[in-house]
Formats: sequence, C-alpha cells, structure tokens
Amino acid sequence: MPVSAEMLRQAMRNWTTGVSVVTSCANGVCHGMTVNSFTSVSLDPPLVTVTLNRNTRTQALVAQSGVFGVTILREGQEAISKRFAGHSTEAVDRLAGLETFHLVTGVPLLKDGLVALDCRVVYEYPLPNSVLYIAEVLAIQSGEPGQPLVYHNRTYHKLVR
Repeated sequence: MPVSAEMLRQAMRNWTTGVSVVTSCANGVCHGMTVNSFTSVSLDPPLVTVTLNRNTRTQALVAQSGVFGVTILREGQEAISKRFAGHSTEAVDRLAGLETFHLVTGVPLLKDGLVALDCRVVYEYPLPNSVLYIAEVLAIQSGEPGQPLVYHNRTYHKLVR
C-alpha cells in the first residue's frame, strides 16, 4: 500500500521539533513563515537546510533573493509561531508591529528569539510541492538564554528538567 500524504503527516506528528520562523526579502517585499523542517547539516562549512512549500510568498522571496533568515523561537512565543503559520495571512505583512534586526544579508530577523541565523542559499533541490534549500550560515546572533518553543502532535510543549 503506497504511503499517502495523510499517513506521513500522521506519522510525523510523533516527531518532536523546535519551532522557527524563516524570513526573506526581495525587491522591497519581506515575508516569513513558521517552519519545523529546519536543521543543521554541516558544521564545517556551516550549513543548514529548510524546506519551503512552493505556494508560499516566503519561498518565492527566497527563490528571488537567494537569502533567508531563521529565528529559533523561545518558550512563550506561540503567538508569533501562529502568526507566521496561517495560510489566511499569506497576503498580509506578518512582520508589521514586530521588532526586527538585520545581520549580513538584510533579511529581517525577529528580536527576542533564542537565536537568529542569517543564511545564503548554496544549493536548492526542487521537489514536487516544495523546494529544499541548503544554505551557508553567514552570521549568528544569540538572544537571552532560555528554553525553546517545542512542537509535538499539533501542540506546543515546554521542556522540563
């Protein structure tokens, strides 16, 4: 029996992830989206990967500019995660009213995250409905120490010691 999208979605609900927001800009337009398909793939050189759905404004901006930022969210930032996750807000300015900063590429990074990474795409792999990007990390800025926002089975969780 072939694996359906729903079967894989159900299986992946068992995978616990951190939550991050990917942002990008091109031609004066900036946008971002919540992702959990983000990970480090190499320390030397410093490379990360993210997969973005083709039907998103953020993916279009990354394709145009070749750069993106990643802000790893901290515990208590569920509202920011939800703000950047909604399909209904794809056409609005999700960054409006939020404090941002820039490092090297000029992409907006969210203030108050655990850490922010500024990245330049070095490889891209087209998939049927998305694009897998591998990017060099050009700069990193850590925020105040804290716990990450954690996502498991369609719910936010807190780490406990």
